[in-house]
Amino acid sequence: MIEVTGLSKRYGNHLAVSDVSFKIEDGEVVGFLGPNGAGKSTIMNILTGYLSATAGKASIDGYDIMDEPAEAKRRIGYLPEIPPLYTDMSVKEYLNFVYDLKKVKLPKKPHISEICRLVKIDNVENRLIKTLSKGYRQRVGIAQALVGNPDVLILDEPTVGLDPKQIIEIRNLIAKLSRNHTIIVSSHILSEIQAVCGRIIVINKGNMVADGTPEELSARISADNSLEVSVLGPEKDVEKLLSGITGVESVQSLGKGTDGSVSFRVMPENGADVRRDMFERLSDRKWPIMELRSSALTLEQIFLRLTDETSGSEQLLSGKKEKEENK
Repeated sequence: MIEVTGLSKRYGNHLAVSDVSFKIEDGEVVGFLGPNGAGKSTIMNILTGYLSATAGKASIDGYDIMDEPAEAKRRIGYLPEIPPLYTDMSVKEYLNFVYDLKKVKLPKKPHISEICRLVKIDNVENRLIKTLSKGYRQRVGIAQALVGNPDVLILDEPTVGLDPKQIIEIRNLIAKLSRNHTIIVSSHILSEIQAVCGRIIVINKGNMVADGTPEELSARISADNSLEVSVLGPEKDVEKLLSGITGVESVQSLGKGTDGSVSFRVMPENGADVRRDMFERLSDRKWPIMELRSSALTLEQIFLRLTDETSGSEQLLSGKKEKEENK
């Protein structure tokens, strides 16, 4: 488990990280999302022991990163934004060097061979790193983070500078690694976080402004949790049917579309999921659903609101605190 309490980092008069606290349980894949300069990399560097904190604490599996750095670091594999590669070494030479540097006790040859197979660099293990493509170099960077089989992987901008095919390959690799590791992925790329992470922590101007799944964040900052449905059927009859579904609070007709369908805004009661009943009832009357949309915010909309609106951030944090207090 990773536990951060009251973490702050100051550079002179500049407060880069301000009173950040969170917990990450074993096996979670958590995304750190925020604009450039938000403080994500600073938090990563503190967690890995590269930087000291001005205030607060950070621990890995119960070991404080400042008081017991050797034990804490033994449990961390870290991929910085710029992988720490020695480009005049071959892949195999470099991983052997990292193995010795980390003082790993596992059998060297089979351990490194297993990592190379896992990240799919066994076909280039004898090549000089400087001859490799950006995608392969990124894989070598992930491989060095895996040396020693750490419990926690911290990946800072793991797909930066890669082409679309390489990005998909790295995402698939992260998904595979998540079966056996707790993973933190730091990025400012929305699709990156959404593709690989089940939980999101949003950092803005050094502050943690949100923590939760995309669905939870959307629900907390969206005042409208309605559904918009377009149905090919008689307007008044469809409206009456929709209004009679258990869990529906109100139905508003939005008018006819060019295809002859009628659109309705359906407001559920207290977050009730009425989609299944709506489909079954309309299907029984042979009134086809032409389109169904949720008003839930996209991750992009969540990000923009959190980084542009202070009030939205405060609402999210207060909502999370209330949820924890009610547990």
